[in-house]
Amino acid sequence: MNRQVKLARRPKPGMLTPDVFTIEDGPVPEPGDGQFRVKVEYISLDPAMRGWVNDAKSYVPPVGLGEVMRAYAVGHVEASSHPDFRTGEAVQGLFGVQQYAISKGRGVYKVDPDAAPLARWVGGLGMPGWTAYFGLLDVGKPKAGETVVVSAASGAVGSVVGQVAKIKGCRVVGIAGGTDKCRYVRDTLGFDDCVDYKAGSLAETLEAACPKGIDVYFENVGGEILDTVLPQMNLFGRIPVCGLISSYNAEGPVPGPANFRAVLTKRLRVQGLIVFDWAERIPEAIRELGIWHKNGQLKIREDVRTGGIDAFPETLNLLYTGGNFGKLVLEV
Repeated sequence: MNRQVKLARRPKPGMLTPDVFTIEDGPVPEPGDGQFRVKVEYISLDPAMRGWVNDAKSYVPPVGLGEVMRAYAVGHVEASSHPDFRTGEAVQGLFGVQQYAISKGRGVYKVDPDAAPLARWVGGLGMPGWTAYFGLLDVGKPKAGETVVVSAASGAVGSVVGQVAKIKGCRVVGIAGGTDKCRYVRDTLGFDDCVDYKAGSLAETLEAACPKGIDVYFENVGGEILDTVLPQMNLFGRIPVCGLISSYNAEGPVPGPANFRAVLTKRLRVQGLIVFDWAERIPEAIRELGIWHKNGQLKIREDVRTGGIDAFPETLNLLYTGGNFGKLVLEV
């Protein structure tokens, strides 16, 4: 059987409740001409999923009621009638939260499980890594010697952003929640410093960690952290906006940043980014990230949870409580 998570109803504001999803068994699908079947082994759990289930206009259509929940996943080709994908090859793509998926190959990339663990291809070497690569280099445009600050620095995207910024010769300061995460960001990932936003006095601590101000702020969180960073930005600083996770489960209207005036007075460039904007260049990101990973310049951590398809609804909420440490992945 093919066990699947489907969207049962639109969520109410706040944390996702289990009744938003239904778990169903269906037949294992057979590939038609020009198709192949993937046996899914690891599923990526990403903050964007909260927005995908809302009936709201966004950069992609919402998941439809009764549809399999959208998700990036990685696995092996089990049966194929597609000339470019052979049985036994490891592949990554938008396969959904299910045990088996049928694909025509669009947006699917072959991966090398000998070069990195399979779960890593939906983490730092997958979509989060691509987002970090293009968001920092194409939107943030860091220059050697500049100060780059990254929120959610121990997370899937933030951890790669900071390491790539170090490779490019920048001073890098992370913002993370808790002593353990900050220690990991400094000692394992190699950031120059990391500020614990849970420890209080964030503005003062961040200013001490960035004595020359901030040139690039990679935004993953929003809210109070963004308000704290804005006054400390340097003239003509850049702010790539990748995520605003602090507001994803808000139960009411989210206030705008109180210090937004700094965008004017400091002539800041603020730009949102979605990885699909660079779809044609994804092979470039895979190649470059792979080189840095092989050379030991890029360290990646997965938080792999067990429990299979049935564990998806509960595990997903860990993203919004800070309960994960590293890229959150569900083992099928």
